[in-house]
Amino acid sequence: MAPNEAGRIREVFDAWARTGRAEGMERGHSHAARLAFDRLRLKPDAAYLDIGCGNGYSVRWAAAAAPSGNAVGLDLSPEMIEHARRMSAGFSNAFFVVGAYPGAELPHGPFDAVLSVEAFYYFADLDAALTKTRDLLKPGALFACVVDYYGENSASHSWPDDLGVSMHLLDSFGWADAFRRAGLAVVDQKRLRQPAGQAAEAWKATEGSLLTLGKR
Repeated sequence: MAPNEAGRIREVFDAWARTGRAEGMERGHSHAARLAFDRLRLKPDAAYLDIGCGNGYSVRWAAAAAPSGNAVGLDLSPEMIEHARRMSAGFSNAFFVVGAYPGAELPHGPFDAVLSVEAFYYFADLDAALTKTRDLLKPGALFACVVDYYGENSASHSWPDDLGVSMHLLDSFGWADAFRRAGLAVVDQKRLRQPAGQAAEAWKATEGSLLTLGKR
C-alpha cells in the first residue's frame, strides 16, 4: 500500500473509531462475517488471523471458539486497535497488531484460518497481499475474504469517491482469478445476503456481500 494512500485510509478509520462507527461497522458486517467465520470451522487449538479487524469482533469470536489457540487481529488504524484491545481485555489469547498489510510482522503464525472483511480491495498490490496470505496459511488451511465493494454490486461503486481513497473493483470472476494467481484454490464463492426485513440497506438483501473462500 502506497504511503499516501495508507495515510488517508488510516485517517478515515481513526475518525470512525473516535465517532463510534466501529460498532456500526460491526453491526453492519457481522451477518456476513459470521457466516464466513463459521465456514472456517476453527478447532480448539487453532491459530487465527483477521486482516483489517476493526474493533476486533471476529478476533473475540475466534478467541472464544479456540480457547487453546491464538487469535490475532491486524488493522492499519491505531485507534481501531486501541479500541479492539479494550473490548477484548477478557481474552488472554487475543492479540492485536497495528500495521499495514502485507508488510506487518504478525505473531503466532502460520495460521489455521484467516478472515478478512472489507479490507482487501484497499491494497494497492492485491496480488502481493493475496500471495502473502497464502504464505501465512498452513497447508490445507482456509482464507475467507468478504467484500461489499465488487463489480456486481452497483450500489457500492461510488465508495472510492465518497471516501477519497482508491479501491480495486473486481467482479466475482475477478476475485476468483486473483485467488488462483496467488496459489489459492477457490473452494467456494457465494453471495451472503441478509433477510430483507433485517437489512439496513436494500442491496444487502438483493446483492449481498461476496465471499470468496480459498484454500492453500
